[in-house]
Amino acid sequence: MPSITKQTVGNNTYLYESHSFRDDLGRPRNRKVKIGKIDRKTGRAVYTQEYIDRMNDAGTPVAIPQADMIDGLEERISEALDSLKSYGLFYFLNKTIKKIKLIKILQQALPNCWEELCMLCFYLIGSDKPLMYMEDWIAENESYPVGKMSSQRLSELLAAFGQKEQNDFYRAWCEANCSDEYMALDITSFSSYSKLIQDCERGYNRDGEALCQINLCLLFGEETQLPVYQTIYSGSLKDVVTFKTTIAEMEAVCGGKKLVLVADKGFYSGKNVKMLVEKYPGSEFLVAVPFTNNWAKELVKKERDTIDRASNLIKTSGPPYRGLSREISVYDLQFKAHILYNPERALAERNELYSHAVWLKEMVEAGKELKAFRPDIEKYLLIKKGKKVCAQINQQEIEKSLETAGWLVILGNGNLTVQQVHDIYRKKDVVEKAFMKYKNLLGFKRLRVHGDQRMRNKLFVAFIALTLVSYIHKVMKEKGLYRKMAMEKMFITLSKLKKVAINGQNILRPITKEQKEIFSAFSIPCPFVG
Repeated sequence: MPSITKQTVGNNTYLYESHSFRDDLGRPRNRKVKIGKIDRKTGRAVYTQEYIDRMNDAGTPVAIPQADMIDGLEERISEALDSLKSYGLFYFLNKTIKKIKLIKILQQALPNCWEELCMLCFYLIGSDKPLMYMEDWIAENESYPVGKMSSQRLSELLAAFGQKEQNDFYRAWCEANCSDEYMALDITSFSSYSKLIQDCERGYNRDGEALCQINLCLLFGEETQLPVYQTIYSGSLKDVVTFKTTIAEMEAVCGGKKLVLVADKGFYSGKNVKMLVEKYPGSEFLVAVPFTNNWAKELVKKERDTIDRASNLIKTSGPPYRGLSREISVYDLQFKAHILYNPERALAERNELYSHAVWLKEMVEAGKELKAFRPDIEKYLLIKKGKKVCAQINQQEIEKSLETAGWLVILGNGNLTVQQVHDIYRKKDVVEKAFMKYKNLLGFKRLRVHGDQRMRNKLFVAFIALTLVSYIHKVMKEKGLYRKMAMEKMFITLSKLKKVAINGQNILRPITKEQKEIFSAFSIPCPFVG
């Protein structure tokens, strides 16, 4: 049964109908719906007409004092309930989305629902609650004129557009943002309990969950630090299989602009490299090579004794690497192989494997049953059984496993130096950080949607929100704001800026010093409401 609770905001005390429930993970949650307020003069409860009608329909009418039914008091109370709203976060996000010209492209691609999509993005950014609470959030925050945004409205919104509108958006966005900068390519998975999403299949789950999933492939500009394009694949497909299609889609969307790409080992194959050279002759690429390729292992073996020299020093943000470049012929084509060696990582991997082998030896000799580590035991230990089990570490096998520890081979077709290649490749972590924002900041660890169209449209909305968050992250990093606050803390600080409406007049509450510093860092003028 719902309960009635009170909450004081400023000089007013509001009434809420509180519903307790448990979410999909079994955690206790609470949903509150505003139903009225306490009259400051009489101390009596004054309910909204919506709540009164709902209770009448349910057969449990609310007792209304006659004094509260005269002189249009209900209309004045309804106006008072909406008179105080959080204004700062909406103002900030609205100015920011206009600054990066994202809103203009949304208006062109989705003219019938761009306002609702913007508010849905703002909600994903500014709230840590499921979409079912968006109606309450809209009631408490300044917004575009989008109405109540109930769960039914959200469901209709996520079915209101299709792939054509998305493609129109991506085409315009790519045209505005694609340049000769390197585009980082990576892929992640999103799990779902739904049985109604066709692409939701079992595959390699990066979160280690035994659930069906879809794969999302994302292209990210390394210099702009903004996402450029995303596409969705079946959860059972491997990264290397999606590469050709992703490149073709990107090339089509970007209208034939020069392809400049950096990708990790998961996308490498001989077919993919040949495809890039033959189908996109003007393209530039850097692709990390897995050591399942013998030629990459041979390069490491050849340079092992000569790479650790002062002339091969590679500057990094931490301990320096070693690196060099070699002309190489692979698949009857000429490339540059960039060979990087990280001494710190090599030592760390050696120490880790040594410790693991010693621990295995101790456990085996103590008679412990280690089924999960059986492959490692067979690989790294030589066991003699007798009255007492004796284990000897197989140093030869350990050295074999450490042959490529700390090494990285990157295949490219440009004229970059090994220092430039290192710097470009390391920047691709912008995509990995973007995936973290998807799953942590924007709450997309689960899809929580049923049906293919709604799933794709929800991830499209998330792409827009990610674009906005990525720009905010870039500015916060450049301006040193992270030394003072986390992004979530900044959003909370902005939300504290309120706007009050009295007798049709909008009045902005005083702006704090911290809020002024945020607006200044983003080159946004302080708000003025009159």
